[in-house]
Amino acid sequence: MDHITPQQAFDELQAKPNTLLIDCRTEAEFYYVGHPVDAVNIEWNTEPDFEVNPHFSDSALRMAGRKDRAIILICRSGKRSVDAGLALEQHGFTNVRNVLEGFEGELDPEHHRGTLGGWRMRGLPWRQL
Repeated sequence: MDHITPQQAFDELQAKPNTLLIDCRTEAEFYYVGHPVDAVNIEWNTEPDFEVNPHFSDSALRMAGRKDRAIILICRSGKRSVDAGLALEQHGFTNVRNVLEGFEGELDPEHHRGTLGGWRMRGLPWRQL
């Protein structure tokens, strides 16, 4: 699995519109914190117990249509998406990338996200419901 910056992910999505951007945070995070424009939400962990979604790879295949389609994964800070990407690779997906920094980035010294990196802080297109 390759690891790319938020800007590299955005650039790839612009250059290759068939690339699938999967946001693997919870549905609540996806809608209430915000998400990249055109991302699809497939939860890696499910609420309320935050257990791994046993249908993640099957859901990704349904969205992608085939296992060789380019997929970019994003989560909050770029950690859950690594686990999700490894699972996809174990299920035969061959073109998976992870967004470093994720959507919100790491915690800053004040324990806030969104100040040290991430898709949103980098000014890339996103929306919030």
